[in-house]
Amino acid sequence: MIVLNGGSSSGKSGIARCLQAVLPQAWLAIGVDTLIDVMPARLRLGSEGIGFAGDGEVSVGAEFRMLEDAWMAGVASMVRAGARVIVDDVFLGGVESRRRWEKALDGLGVVWVGVRCDAAVAAGRELSRGDRVAGMAEAQAELVHRGMRYDVEVDSAKSEAVECARVIAARVAWLSATE
Repeated sequence: MIVLNGGSSSGKSGIARCLQAVLPQAWLAIGVDTLIDVMPARLRLGSEGIGFAGDGEVSVGAEFRMLEDAWMAGVASMVRAGARVIVDDVFLGGVESRRRWEKALDGLGVVWVGVRCDAAVAAGRELSRGDRVAGMAEAQAELVHRGMRYDVEVDSAKSEAVECARVIAARVAWLSATE
């Protein structure tokens, strides 16, 4: 399993697609955006779900957390059943977000990847996407990496997605060879 952590518009989804192309086996790519997209609309607006403030701040409520825990357990079950999975997530809760994934993935081989991107570059990407609240990318660029330790880090502002994917794939191959 590969877990990509980075702020909004940092390039995680593009890197995940490139990883699917450069890794020799078939890998599923699953992002937190998919989880949000399949939630009922009321959870994308209310205090119990996930909220997006005008300044880009993101808040999450108890019902969102419960569904997110179930989603994490489901992803872990797919890996335990033999699927190779790339998760693209935004660790808004910092180290606590990673702990929640570690709990769900207990006993599984995981490559933890930090996807860094200069806040100004991410903000430009956010603007061109048009599907994000302005300010999210800048607010999250460093926040999601505080206190984190990774197996590998890439910088999507300095390298194309495919080059980032090759760096990650080399680390995956190295870890697989040492197990």
